[in-house]
Amino acid sequence: MPVESVYPRLEPLLPHVSKPVQYVGGEPNATVKDWDETTVRWCLMYPDAYEVGLPNQGVMILYEILNEQPGVLAERTYAVWPDMEELMRRHGVPQFTVDAHRPVAAFDVLGVSFATELGYTNLLTALDLAGVPLRSRERTDEHPVVLAGGHAAFNPEPVADFVDAVVLGDGERAVLEITELVRRFKAEGRPGGRERLLRRLAEHGVYVPGFHEVTYRPDGHIERVRPTREGVPHRVFKRTTTDLDEWPYPKQPLVPVAESVHERMSVEIFRGCTRGCRFCQAGMITRPVRERSKRGVEDMVRRGLEATGFEEVGLLSLSSADHSEIGEITKGLADRYEGTNTGLSLPSTRVDAFNVDLANELARNGRRSGLTFAPEGGSERIRRVINKTVSERDLIRTVSTAYASGWRQVKLYFMCGLPTETDEDVLRIATMAKEVVRAGRSASGRRDIRCTVSIGGFVPKPHTPFQWAAQADPDTVDARMRALREEIGSDRELGRRIGVRYHDGKPSLIEGLLSRGDRRVGRVIERVWREGGRFDGWNEYFSYERWVRAAAEVLPPLGVDMDWFTTRERTRDEVLPWDHLDSGLDREWLWNDWQDALQAREQEDCRWTPCFDCGVCPTTGTDIEMGPSGRPLLPITPVRDGSPVPNTAFDTPSGDR
Repeated sequence: MPVESVYPRLEPLLPHVSKPVQYVGGEPNATVKDWDETTVRWCLMYPDAYEVGLPNQGVMILYEILNEQPGVLAERTYAVWPDMEELMRRHGVPQFTVDAHRPVAAFDVLGVSFATELGYTNLLTALDLAGVPLRSRERTDEHPVVLAGGHAAFNPEPVADFVDAVVLGDGERAVLEITELVRRFKAEGRPGGRERLLRRLAEHGVYVPGFHEVTYRPDGHIERVRPTREGVPHRVFKRTTTDLDEWPYPKQPLVPVAESVHERMSVEIFRGCTRGCRFCQAGMITRPVRERSKRGVEDMVRRGLEATGFEEVGLLSLSSADHSEIGEITKGLADRYEGTNTGLSLPSTRVDAFNVDLANELARNGRRSGLTFAPEGGSERIRRVINKTVSERDLIRTVSTAYASGWRQVKLYFMCGLPTETDEDVLRIATMAKEVVRAGRSASGRRDIRCTVSIGGFVPKPHTPFQWAAQADPDTVDARMRALREEIGSDRELGRRIGVRYHDGKPSLIEGLLSRGDRRVGRVIERVWREGGRFDGWNEYFSYERWVRAAAEVLPPLGVDMDWFTTRERTRDEVLPWDHLDSGLDREWLWNDWQDALQAREQEDCRWTPCFDCGVCPTTGTDIEMGPSGRPLLPITPVRDGSPVPNTAFDTPSGDR
C-alpha cells in the first residue's frame, strides 16, 4: 500500500528553521519512484548535514545504481539540524527522505555511510526520530534493516548495538546482492522473520554484529570474538570492485539546491593507494590500486557536465597525480574544454607527483586557485616514520614550480601527535613554511606570496600499522602548537605571510576513542547522545566535556577508561576489536611495518616495485589495475627482506587466537 509523504506536516515548520531549502528536495537528477511499483526500498543516509552529505560520492553512486534497477527504489536522508529536530519532535514529524518525504521507518533497508566516526550520534538521532528502536535486538520484523558501510565501518564495534549489519569495502555489487536477498525474502513471505533475513545476509558475507559474541578478560582485554550461529563465518572479508570502467557512476550527478561543501562535478579516476603512508586508513583499506581508463574518465566528465552544468571538474582519488595516465587525461580534458568556463582540479596531489606540465594543464583556462600539498610531518625523520617519502627539497622544488607558473598561495597540511614525534619535529614545520615563502618570492619575483599551514591532530586508525600506537593527549598536542605559532612569529617579516590553522586536540581524542573502541564504547555514545550530543564533527556543537564525563561514568564499571582506548599502546598479541573483520591486509605485515616505523625505515610503493606481501591481492582475489588496457601488474613474486616468500596470510581466524 502507498506510503504517504510527511511534507504537509513538514512544510509549516520550514519558515522557522535555518537553511530550510536543504529539506525540500527536488534536486536536478534526483529520482522519485512510485512506491507501489517497487518491491525493495532503500533509504540511504549520510549522517551529517545536507551540505556535507549531498556531494558524497559513495551515497550518490549507490543511489543511482539502485534506482536503475527495476522494482527497486532508493531515496536519501540526512541529519537534521537541532532546530529542525526540536520542531519535528514537537509536531510529531518523523525522520524523512528529501526525495519524496517518506518516513524512514517505512523502508526495507536504511543504509548508512560512515565516512567519519563523529557521525555516530547523528545516526541515533535519525533512528529515534524515525521511531526505530536504537538497539538492534529490540527491532521487530516491521523495522528496516540498519546497514552500515563506509570507511569508518571497518571497525563498527562501537556501534555494534545500533546497526543490524555491516558491509566492508566497496558497495556497488554488495547493494545489488542485498537487494536480491531482500526481494526473495519478501517474495517467500518473510520466512523466519528478521532473524532469518539477517542469517541470509551473514551467509553472503555481510557482517552481522549480533551474531558474534565478544568475551573479555578480567584485565579488560578482549578474550575472543566468535560467531553464535551455525554457518556464520568467523571472519568477514571486504568487497572489492575490480574494473571501475564497468561502474561509470554517477552518470547523472546530483546538483544541490542549497549551498554544499563541494560545488563541482567529480569523477573518481582511480581507487586505492599503494604509497603506504602508515597513518592513512583510506590508503590501506582500499588497496589495491584500480585505475579508471583515460577513455572512461573522459566519458564520465562529458556526461556529468552535460547533466549538471557545473563549471569545475574534480578528478578524485587518494593521490590523483599518481594515475599512470594523468598527463594524458588532464591534457585531453584541457584541450576539449579550452575556451569554456570549465576548470579542472586535483583535490589530492602529492608533492613528488606534481610538475609544471600538470600545473599548466590544470590552469589552462586561466584559473589559479590555491594548491594544497600534504608533507604531513615537519622533519625528514618523522616523514620516514610515517612513510611519507617526500623530502624538503622535493617540496621546495614543487612550490617553486607552482609559484613560477602563476600561483600565489600554497597550503601545506601537517599532522601533530604522530608516533615518536618530538617538539623539534613540529618546530621544523615553521622552518619549512618560511622556506616555502622564500622560494615563492624567488621563483615569482613577487613579494605577495602566502603560505597557509593547516594542522590536524593525528588519530591512530584500525587496519593501519599505527593501529597499535598510543595517541598523543590533547595537552601535548596543544603545547606543541603554541610553540609552533611562536616559532613562526619569531620572524615578523616572513611570519605575517604564513597563516596557521589548527583546531585543538580534544576532538581528535574523541575520534580516537570511537575509532579504536570496542562494543563497550557504544554505551558512551548512547550516554552522550541522551545528554544532547549532536553533530560532533562541528565545532559549534562538539562538547569535549560531555564526552569525557560520559566516558568517566560509563567505562570504569566495565574495567576500562578513556585512556585504555586512546593513549595506551597496544601489544603484538592483543586481540583488537576489529581483528575478525578482514581488510585483506596481513596482520603480521602490519606489525612488521609498525616496527619499521619505530626505526624510521621507509617502505617502497609496490605499484612500481616488487610486491611486499601485504596480503591484499591474493586474499581479495584482485590485482593492481592500471594503464589504458587495465593490464594487471600482479601477481608477481612477493618480496620480503630480499627473498621470495609464500603468502601465509589469514591462516588463523582472529576469533580463535
